[in-house]
Amino acid sequence: MSASIYMVEEEGAGGSKNSWPEVVGLSVEEAKQVILKDRPGADIFVLPIGSKEDKDHDSNKPNCVRIFVDTVAVTPRIG
Repeated sequence: MSASIYMVEEEGAGGSKNSWPEVVGLSVEEAKQVILKDRPGADIFVLPIGSKEDKDHDSNKPNCVRIFVDTVAVTPRIG
């Protein structure tokens, strides 16, 4: 999956790195590698920009990192 990354955030890190501005513009897979290098236990969620966050969803856990994307990488088609 290839996409532009506009914002990456993490909650409740307690002094650890909590943002990765260096991954803006990388593919999702490249961004995941960078984030996991810094925070091996991270739970990474890829979401479309503008998506609403569900308070009951796993993305509210302390090791949650959200990558927001908005680029379509492959032509959508039926079948």
